[in-house]
Amino acid sequence: MKPITLIAESQIKDKIQELAGIISADYPDGLIAVGVLKGAFIFMADLVRALRVPCNCDFVKVASYKGKESSGKISLELPPSLSVSEKKILLVEDIVDTGLTISWLKDYFSKMGAEVKVCCLLDKPSRRKVDISPDYTGFAIEDYFVVGYGLDFNEEYRSLPYIGYLKE
Repeated sequence: MKPITLIAESQIKDKIQELAGIISADYPDGLIAVGVLKGAFIFMADLVRALRVPCNCDFVKVASYKGKESSGKISLELPPSLSVSEKKILLVEDIVDTGLTISWLKDYFSKMGAEVKVCCLLDKPSRRKVDISPDYTGFAIEDYFVVGYGLDFNEEYRSLPYIGYLKE
């Protein structure tokens, strides 16, 4: 099944340049970008290349999804490898949906004494279950199940250069 295009590759590239400019201005002394695996890896790679400030990179992996549905339970499968205590952390996420995962991660890093902000490519505020808003958002979208540009459905579609949605 071929996904229906929601956000074109050129729109994503333009938005990343815009976000990188804002983030660079907000972090003149640099930051640690922490990508949430696996979905954010393509977005994070493009974002950090566009930043104009020093940037170290790290990743975390959490589990919360089964198929198309969030289980609501968060578990840390891969912790950060860099010391984040007292550092400026930018959590880079592919999509903020229910907000449960990013809220959990923000709390996790804050407990270590890190200053934490969130950057997401996609935000789905209509599905929010917790009170959290990303600090930097690429695109706010309706309640579609989206794939491409790192986002998957059962490990498929990650390599698409655009964001699409699957029709039921």
